[in-house]
Amino acid sequence: MYSSLLFHSIISLLFIFFTTKYAQSETPVAKPKPSALFVFGDSTVDAGNNNFIRTPMKSNFPPYGRDFFNHIPTGRFTNGRLVSDFIASYVGIKDSVPAYLDPTLRIEDLMTGVSFASAGSGYDPLTPTLSSAITLEQQMEYFKEYKSKMELFIGKERTLDLINRAVFMLSAGTNDFIVNYYGLGEPVSQVIYPNVTSYQNFLFENIEQFLKELMNEGARKIGVVGLPPMGCLPEVITLNRDAAINGRKCVEPMLSVASDYNVILQNKLKAMQTSETKFYYADIYKPILDMIQFGKSKLGFEEVSAGCCGSGYIEAAILCNTNSAVCDDASKYVFWDAVHPTEQAYYYVFKDIRPVVDIVLNDY
Repeated sequence: MYSSLLFHSIISLLFIFFTTKYAQSETPVAKPKPSALFVFGDSTVDAGNNNFIRTPMKSNFPPYGRDFFNHIPTGRFTNGRLVSDFIASYVGIKDSVPAYLDPTLRIEDLMTGVSFASAGSGYDPLTPTLSSAITLEQQMEYFKEYKSKMELFIGKERTLDLINRAVFMLSAGTNDFIVNYYGLGEPVSQVIYPNVTSYQNFLFENIEQFLKELMNEGARKIGVVGLPPMGCLPEVITLNRDAAINGRKCVEPMLSVASDYNVILQNKLKAMQTSETKFYYADIYKPILDMIQFGKSKLGFEEVSAGCCGSGYIEAAILCNTNSAVCDDASKYVFWDAVHPTEQAYYYVFKDIRPVVDIVLNDY
């Protein structure tokens, strides 16, 4: 009788042990997540900072923002959310990244990250002056100002921890080429830099300097976005006579410039890795080119070479306004205006670079 009771007791204990162990192994362990997302760059990630400065590069009016939360034009150069917004939502920080210069931001908004980006900006200091945008140097100063504010709110130690655990995103470069080197700044830039290679080297020097300053300010995880297929932007095609009259085909030389630039950028980021700071390259060239080349046949887009707003060939910023004809369903378009993708296209880009985001998360 005693041995029988002992046997059953042992069996019961083993059952409890193994079932508890199994239950523990099946319980997902909450992974650490970024404390915040800080964004620098141009109109691809400007959440509305240009609303608060004197510049023609604004989009805080309809039809911009038509498909954003509550259908509000925020200053984002698209009909809805940006890639940076999708990333913030995906990693569990917040639904969208607000503009730093927005005076209505609360401490909670600031703590989880903001965008310092400005439409029209670039790595070449001349580029933002052409459209009165916020330079990257000034964006860095705003970030330092942000840190000072946070130190007053939560203390120096907690602020440093917040910065160390945050993700940083840098997206710029397109304006340096299409607005500056091949556009309005051409008379100056092409005299100083007689070939595109010398100009690229100048941009990379500025990128490296900016990234090093971010590191000095406490950034430990920094994502850098490459160039898109610039030669396929509707506005670029329109302004290139041969491409415009030849079936609106992409401008091949500018595709090559972007492709070469992206290869060098990846190598530069690898060389800058340290034991403390990790860099991540985000490729937007391929997903955008895929949408343009295969959007109609495979991806559900109906228009891949013209924007939803106006004629779709030249309108952007103030030229895309309440008097412009606008397509009924922007999700069928790759481009919202003649330069910037639609929310649907940005979401496709986000899905394509999501593996990079997952790598960042796994590094926590």
